[in-house]
Amino acid sequence: MTTQTKPKSSVAEVEKNWVYKDRTYVLTGDNAPVSYTIQTKHNPRKPLMWFDEGLKRNREIRLASNQQSIFADEQEGFVTLTHVMFQDGTLNVPRTEVAMQKLLSIYHPEKDKKWFEVDMAKKAADEIDILEFELKALNLVTELDVEHLEAIMRTELGGSVSSMTSKELKRDAYAFARKNPKLFIELSQDEDIKLRNLANRAVEQGIIALTEDNTVFKFANGKKIMTVPFDQHPYGALAQYFKTDDGVDLMKSLTKKLN
Repeated sequence: MTTQTKPKSSVAEVEKNWVYKDRTYVLTGDNAPVSYTIQTKHNPRKPLMWFDEGLKRNREIRLASNQQSIFADEQEGFVTLTHVMFQDGTLNVPRTEVAMQKLLSIYHPEKDKKWFEVDMAKKAADEIDILEFELKALNLVTELDVEHLEAIMRTELGGSVSSMTSKELKRDAYAFARKNPKLFIELSQDEDIKLRNLANRAVEQGIIALTEDNTVFKFANGKKIMTVPFDQHPYGALAQYFKTDDGVDLMKSLTKKLN
C-alpha cells in the first residue's frame, strides 16, 4: 500500500534567508499622503490571501499582535488585530515586529506596488558614493589651474566666464562641483576641453572668426582656417583641428597671443 505524502507549506523555503533587523518602508509615488493605512485582514469583500505553492492553495492573512503567524489557519485563541499606518509616506518597523515585517516584505499582495522596503545598506553606499564624488570634484577646483577651470565653467556659463575674476570663477566652480560633481569630474577629464576653450577665447578676442552660419573659421584678415564638418560642433571641430599637423602651429600661435 502506497503512503501519500502530505503536502508541506512553502513558507520555510520563502523565509529561509530572512534576516532579523529593523526595517524601513516607503510608499511608492512622489505625493505621499499624511497617513496611509494598509489592509491587514482578509474579508470576503476585499480578499487578503497568499498562495502557498507547497500546499497548492490560498491562505487567509490576518495580522494580530498576539499571534506569531500572519496566517489565520495557524492562529489560536483570541486574536488582537493590528493596524499598520504609514506616516508622511514612511513606516519604520523594529526587528521585534517580525510578523508585521514579513507581511510587508514577503506576503502582502500590494508590496512593491503601494510600498517598498528601503535597503538601508545600499542607501548608505549610494550616499557615500555621492559624497565621495562631491569631495573629489571640490578637490579638483583647488587643484586645477585657472585656465582649466575657465574651460570647464564655459560649458556651464558660456562667454560670461571671460569677464570673471579668478575669485569669481573659483566660487562658481565650487558651486558647480557641489551641484553636479559627476559632470564636473567628467569635464575635467575631457582632453579636448582646454582646446575648445582656446578656440572660444580666440574668437572672443577677435584673433580668429567664425562665420555667422557656423561653417567656417577664418583669420582676422579673412584667410580661411578650416571648414566645420556638417555633423560637428564648430568649437569641437576646431579643437580636433588643433591636434593635426597643420593645427598644432595655429594652436601654439593662438596660445602665445592670448597669454
